[in-house]
Amino acid sequence: MTRPLQLKTFSLLLLLCSLIALLWYLFFSSDIYKPLHHIESDKTPPFSDDMDYQSILSAAQSHIEFLEKNSSGGITSTFGEIHFPISWLVESLEDFTEKIRQNPTPQALQHFIVENFTIYQAGGREGNRGRQMLVTGYYEPVFEGNLTKTAPYLYPIYSLPDDLVKEKTNDGNKTRTGRITDNGFSNYWSRSEIETLDVIKGYELAWLKDPFDAFLLHVQGSGRIRFPDNSVRAVRFASSNGLEYNSIGKLLVDENKMSLAEVTIPAIRNYLKQHPEQLQRILHHNPRFIFFNWGDTQGPRGSSGAVLTPGRSIAIDNSALPNGAIGFLSTKQPVVNKQGEIIHWKPLNRFVFPQDSGSAIKGTGRVDLFWGHGDFAELAANHMKEDGELYFLVKKRPDSEK
Repeated sequence: MTRPLQLKTFSLLLLLCSLIALLWYLFFSSDIYKPLHHIESDKTPPFSDDMDYQSILSAAQSHIEFLEKNSSGGITSTFGEIHFPISWLVESLEDFTEKIRQNPTPQALQHFIVENFTIYQAGGREGNRGRQMLVTGYYEPVFEGNLTKTAPYLYPIYSLPDDLVKEKTNDGNKTRTGRITDNGFSNYWSRSEIETLDVIKGYELAWLKDPFDAFLLHVQGSGRIRFPDNSVRAVRFASSNGLEYNSIGKLLVDENKMSLAEVTIPAIRNYLKQHPEQLQRILHHNPRFIFFNWGDTQGPRGSSGAVLTPGRSIAIDNSALPNGAIGFLSTKQPVVNKQGEIIHWKPLNRFVFPQDSGSAIKGTGRVDLFWGHGDFAELAANHMKEDGELYFLVKKRPDSEK
């Protein structure tokens, strides 16, 4: 190859590399990660809802009651760099529900929202392009149990022990959970210690048939127990031991026991049944432990104290995303046949309300949808692991542009 031809080829390669670098920069820098992105009115998603309007009103009223309990003292909710007083979020919900009561067409509702609300989108999984959320589900399980330890009811769930204490950290910004020892404040007992050393013996609330059922009740945070006389009582989250949540699904993936795509609750249950000698080790991988009290007849409550509405209530990381706003979730949901088998997935688009949180729901890329109770709720929650987008709506301030 002659030198002029070599130079020409090199110049073309250099030009091509520069063009690729420019395109790469334009492609990725146009959507730099932020916890929340303000959405211009001409780029809003279609706010069509696939559920009934009555469930919106029910969930919204529960959300208003939660906000009004926290509206004093100048408390604000943060949307990026903008702060809204709780009273403004209540007003946003009241205006929104007033429109819903008019039973608007999808077109009329879309116009109303665009004209009257500022819209934000959650930033999604940090490091990933597209603001995509990982959308999972949870439900209110029903497990067989008893009030006394009688075979086959051998696996306890516990009420809140007296020695568990909470105190502010030195900077006063956080609360830590633990116990007081002769050496001062210490972490509370781990799952392994509680289940093998009988350190909180006497605080058993009820006894279940299966250790994995008890573990799942901890993961879900609330549930129902059906007793031998066929009566049912609800149990709800009272507190935790304050230790970090470790996913046993991730453990099984890390140990090459199953792939990430294979990890579902039924798959984990099946694996533990096939390998009972590993059950204790795997469950004790998660040191976090939940304590319960008896629930009320209104249904399970989220961490906000609001009664959860199936299909409408979501759990988010309150430290990363605003929990006082109206939400809108776009993802997929399962479709089942008469045999209760998932045959395909269809779009899910609906207004939701951030009324819960969870130790496994961290950052701006996770959202957990509450499905209620029953066979479909269990199926959907156990298999849901979909991409999705989450938006937040708050009423425009008088000084904002229409």
